[in-house]
Amino acid sequence: MDAQVRSLAIVGGGPVGLAAAAHALERGLTPIVLEAGPQVGHAISQWSHVRMFSPWEYNIDKACGRLLQETGWNSPDSTQYPTGGELVERYLVPLRERTVLGQHIKTCARVTDISRVGFDKMKTKGRQSAPFEIRYRNGVEKSLVADAVIDASGSWFSPNPAGADGLNAVGECDLKDRLFYGMPDVRGKLRGRFARKAVAVIGSGHSAIGNLIDLVTLRDEAPETRAIWILRGDNPEKAFGGGANDRLAARGQLGSLFETYVKSGRLEVVAGFPTTHISRVGDQLRVGAGSACCGRHVVVDELVVSTGFRPDLSMLGELRISLDDAVEAPPALAPLIDPNLHSCGTVRPHGARELAHPEPGFYIAGMKSYGRAPTFLMVTGYEQVRSVVAHLAGDYQAAERTELMLPETGVCKLTAAGAEAAECCGGPPKLHADACCAADEAAKASGENGCGCSAR
Repeated sequence: MDAQVRSLAIVGGGPVGLAAAAHALERGLTPIVLEAGPQVGHAISQWSHVRMFSPWEYNIDKACGRLLQETGWNSPDSTQYPTGGELVERYLVPLRERTVLGQHIKTCARVTDISRVGFDKMKTKGRQSAPFEIRYRNGVEKSLVADAVIDASGSWFSPNPAGADGLNAVGECDLKDRLFYGMPDVRGKLRGRFARKAVAVIGSGHSAIGNLIDLVTLRDEAPETRAIWILRGDNPEKAFGGGANDRLAARGQLGSLFETYVKSGRLEVVAGFPTTHISRVGDQLRVGAGSACCGRHVVVDELVVSTGFRPDLSMLGELRISLDDAVEAPPALAPLIDPNLHSCGTVRPHGARELAHPEPGFYIAGMKSYGRAPTFLMVTGYEQVRSVVAHLAGDYQAAERTELMLPETGVCKLTAAGAEAAECCGGPPKLHADACCAADEAAKASGENGCGCSAR
């Protein structure tokens, strides 16, 4: 173990944060988990009604599983698909209440700032030897120090806006209390808000698709309900996914079901609609694209914004971090997840090497490490923190080792530069850290520059 790393502060008490703490305990480090919400998994509780794409076998971290087994915990059926609520109640809550992890978790502890003790961002000499100072609020402002920090705070509470240019649509800020961001429980707790209403959903990712499927089902129960899909692009088929080729079967089935709904006309599709304006018209909302007076518009009772998420970097202002200009992920990770370059829905396992920042001892892990990119899998976060904690503990060989094989998907998007590499989704590379996929690795091994899919 590196003599300089004894204590580890972990921001975020979700699955990846607790996994980091469990691995830290196994490595002899002392973790402290700071969770902003009132319970572990607070962000997941916001979508507790949603069934996950991955079965239990991909949702339980190995170190956490070992802690739970010591308590006589009954592991769920590995082939079943939990809802967000089940993940919290059957996995995260027992971790806090029944294992030693509970002694290392602070809830209602919102981290506001992280720095080096005695060092602002500009000061360099001696910086690496200084511990981190973590400021947080738990009723009053408090602070603690640690030798290393993993930010696993996620990005659920910093959603992208409705505006197509990355900014809030004109009028959006003034109407935020009338909009819903994320995945509302339209058939459960919020049924009264959405039933028998004209409801538009902006977005084309899995969250948007799930919302629209729920709205179509709600329409079957309450026929006056209208489900309207607003998408920026002009090709709805991009949202259908890999279908039967997706090894995450539930994800493939979701895309296939959505395809049937779209093609059968069970929902209204408004394509090629880059939202620019949102205004109130009586009790309704007017969603516009183009000029406020003369552009296209849709009038609805409710608007759900499911346009993805972006990382909240405000707490990291005094740290020296390095992020890709577009993706806002670590530069070594960004090309592997940037949908503008190459995306097969699966990213090869990665860890401490790819997640490193210029600030030694600091890492961003989990969903937040993906920046603005989609398709993050929880099991990827578990592999990230296993590697990072091993590195912090001085076991560099374990940090470099891959201990995860991810399920593949049938979805593949290529840039124009890589369009000819149609067979580029043969799985993740096994040896070369700079290869984006198996085909790229094989090409480089034969002396070529690569397969072309990563636009290198």
